[in-house]
Amino acid sequence: MEYRHPEIANVAKQLKARLKQTQDKKAVLRAPELLALIERIKTLPVGKRATFGKEVNLLKAELEKLVRESLFPKPSTLTPIDVTAPFDTNLSAEDRPKLLPAENGSRHPLMTELELILDIFARMGFTAVESRELDDDWHMFGSLNFPPGHPARDDYDTFVTDEELVAPAHTSTMQNRVLKAGKKQLDQGQPIAVVIPGRTFRNEDVDASHEHTFYQLEGVYVAKGIHAGNLAATIKAWLSNYYGREIEIKIQPFYFPFTEPSFEFAASCPFCDKKGCSVCKHSGWIELGGCGMIHPNVLKEAGIDAVKYSGFAWGFGIDRLVMLKYGIEDIRHFHSGNLKFLRQFT
Repeated sequence: MEYRHPEIANVAKQLKARLKQTQDKKAVLRAPELLALIERIKTLPVGKRATFGKEVNLLKAELEKLVRESLFPKPSTLTPIDVTAPFDTNLSAEDRPKLLPAENGSRHPLMTELELILDIFARMGFTAVESRELDDDWHMFGSLNFPPGHPARDDYDTFVTDEELVAPAHTSTMQNRVLKAGKKQLDQGQPIAVVIPGRTFRNEDVDASHEHTFYQLEGVYVAKGIHAGNLAATIKAWLSNYYGREIEIKIQPFYFPFTEPSFEFAASCPFCDKKGCSVCKHSGWIELGGCGMIHPNVLKEAGIDAVKYSGFAWGFGIDRLVMLKYGIEDIRHFHSGNLKFLRQFT
């Protein structure tokens, strides 16, 4: 593209050359030369602002296009793949090529247990909505009462892509969508009762009870007159159902921006009988997750009357639930690819 103003043409030439050389393509859009042109618009006489400003905007648009093309190049033309069967489909089953026999195949234990957990919640009146594995900052933080720069954001050790998309650190990233979708139910006198299973990601140190990638289950319940007693009773009911016995549970105050009041749930460590070991970090308890009453700001963000309605939410690590159930001492076994370990659950 040619520019009539020499100053703009000169900056365009410089930045296009820089774009080819730099690794940080997006830095070109923040170049001092471009920012100086934008600032200069308001200093020009009124009669010259329109034409100068139009060309600056054209340059900005051209650079944005070039940056996008650099970051996401169009795929090269590939040779079409022949998807037809490599044999005569009219042959009988006996005469067709045989596949290698698959032996001892089974579902992953986490998926088997997740299905069982979802079945329990279905019987309790909850519907299931799958979480995402890539989302935006607003759903991950903004919709959940995390203002920009809030120190609580640092607790989630979030992975962020170059395109500023977020690998969800918790299944709460779906909470705003679930609340908005369920608003009609509230208007019809029905509660919002949803569980959200999904894979989550955190940039944290890996040890016997922590993984960078793990499965989580979010629960959301909203109706009139809901209180913390309903929350505790619901969680205890499904945990006892899942484990098939009464388990000792500890609830302690905590802080989450999206719930008020907030709590942490922990279960007694089955590996040391609360005496302390490496799995429970010598505390005698294994943290299962966080929970609390949904913050009024979160309800308002979803268009729900926070005076008329209240609700609770929780987020529990499925991997840890399964560890407790089967006496597994190290969370890393689940994703290790160790067939000897996995075949115990077939």
